[in-house]
Amino acid sequence: MKKYLLGLFTLFLMNACTNPAPLKEGFIEVKGGKIWYRIDGEGDKTPVLLLHGGPGSSSFYLEPLKELSQDRPVIFLDQLGCGRSTRITDTTLMTIEQNVEQLEQVRKALKLDKFYLYGHSWGTMLGMDYYVKYPKGIQGLIFSSPLFSTKIWTDDADTLIATLPEATQKAIRESERQKNYVNEAYKEAMEVYYKAYVRRSDKSKSQQDTAAKFFGENVYNFMWGPSEFTATGNLLNYNRLNDLPKITVPTLLTAGEYDEARPSSVRYYTSLIPGAQFKEIPQAAHSTMMDNPKEYIGVLREFLKKMDVISPK
Repeated sequence: MKKYLLGLFTLFLMNACTNPAPLKEGFIEVKGGKIWYRIDGEGDKTPVLLLHGGPGSSSFYLEPLKELSQDRPVIFLDQLGCGRSTRITDTTLMTIEQNVEQLEQVRKALKLDKFYLYGHSWGTMLGMDYYVKYPKGIQGLIFSSPLFSTKIWTDDADTLIATLPEATQKAIRESERQKNYVNEAYKEAMEVYYKAYVRRSDKSKSQQDTAAKFFGENVYNFMWGPSEFTATGNLLNYNRLNDLPKITVPTLLTAGEYDEARPSSVRYYTSLIPGAQFKEIPQAAHSTMMDNPKEYIGVLREFLKKMDVISPK
């Protein structure tokens, strides 16, 4: 979801032959500020619109998905309050409902009549709520490492914490009890959890520095809360389990083998969506696009190509 998506960000220097230069980049006026966007790739195949995690993260860590632009336009954006978009302090803008409306303003500005909608982590929550309100034009959904029930997410976190060394568990429990998330013991414990279930691949200091620069911490804290494991913000009671059976477009769900969005929970979500597919990405945690990019992008590309046949532009 999360604060520790900070660690997911990475810089990718792409070869121009395999990853063409951006087709278009700019800002779109929405209520509360400007949203940065970039379109990579071109052609007449149905574009895919990417929703990053967080809340308060940035599309920067989704850069590996630029590879999909070999086949179609791929649209990156930074949600309001983070990344290259306007930073905000107005908490009335920090709701999932406002994010949905901002996304609709982006869609209209880009004149997207038909598109595939991709979400990762918190982006699946935003994508789900957007689909419920504005389903027209969406040809297919990709929910990567999804969260459709805050209770299931926090229960899964408890299950995963229980697999960690006892000293790590104790540090997390004590810090949660005291609501102290800045002490060294908690930070060290989070690194252990992070390495096991968020990102298993290595990251450089420059990547972390860029992530910190782009992170909208106030948005994250207001909507989710300061703890990775316990929601205290306005997403505390989020639950869309009753809406999943109402999805009528082709849908792909994915999770990493070691994902904090536990594969068993994602399989359960999949079972609620008519005709949905589930793919588990081996040797990957929550940051599937970082831990096993070749396998992950291959799964996405295969799904999108099949959808192109079903729903040609």
